[in-house]
Amino acid sequence: MGMFLENAGALITAGCIRIATALVIYLIGGFVIKKLLKFIGEKGLLKKLDPTTASFALDAAKVVLYILLIISVIGVLGVPMASVITVLASAGVAVGMAMQGSLSNLAGGVMLMIFKPYHVGNFIETVGESGTVKEISMFYTTLLTPDNRKVLIPNGAIMNANVKNYSSEETRRVDLSFTVARGEDVEAVRKAVLEAFAGNELILKDPAPVVPVNGGSDQAMTFTPMIWCKSADYWGARFSAEQNIAEALKKAGIKAPAALYSQVK
Repeated sequence: MGMFLENAGALITAGCIRIATALVIYLIGGFVIKKLLKFIGEKGLLKKLDPTTASFALDAAKVVLYILLIISVIGVLGVPMASVITVLASAGVAVGMAMQGSLSNLAGGVMLMIFKPYHVGNFIETVGESGTVKEISMFYTTLLTPDNRKVLIPNGAIMNANVKNYSSEETRRVDLSFTVARGEDVEAVRKAVLEAFAGNELILKDPAPVVPVNGGSDQAMTFTPMIWCKSADYWGARFSAEQNIAEALKKAGIKAPAALYSQVK
């Protein structure tokens, strides 16, 4: 009986030591991982990579480091690695079945890193949402909408949807539209609008703006100006061009259809 108690006490002591050691390793390892990831991020060790790949690489490194830490803790606890691998393999199948959506998002994230349909900072439209890409993580892409909403979209959904990237090219075309009274002189309207565009620094001179007539009615003519600008200046160019049109028509005394219609009535 005494020998049994002595052996039991030794086993309990050894077990406590293993648990304490494993706990210390986990706490220290977790602290070191956080500091290491922070150091890599702040010191710009990934600066050779674009922000999109750098963010994804940090997430992947975090997962790998924590997996290694957990394996180390299990080893310290004295659990046979063969048994651990067997259990993990069995559990992996069950977890994989239960987390098909998450695994799809992970696969989508990997595919986004390979094909790179967009980057951090691009303005995109996908899955019914549009906004500036703030982050591409392993499972989600984070967008910041023009009205300052943060939207998280699963990567798996993006890979199975159309993606419009409005920032991929250096320049963009802005399509506008306005109407004037049917009796107005077409060339006078075109000249007034083009002169107004010429003073707008956000509108590119090459390709040159065009102001074609594109339909109308008995009381109106519809013009559809097309201008070009840098992609980053799209909204500024659009709003300022609309203001240019309004001011140019007013200055030239060109009437709108409603004004002419009210005179006829």
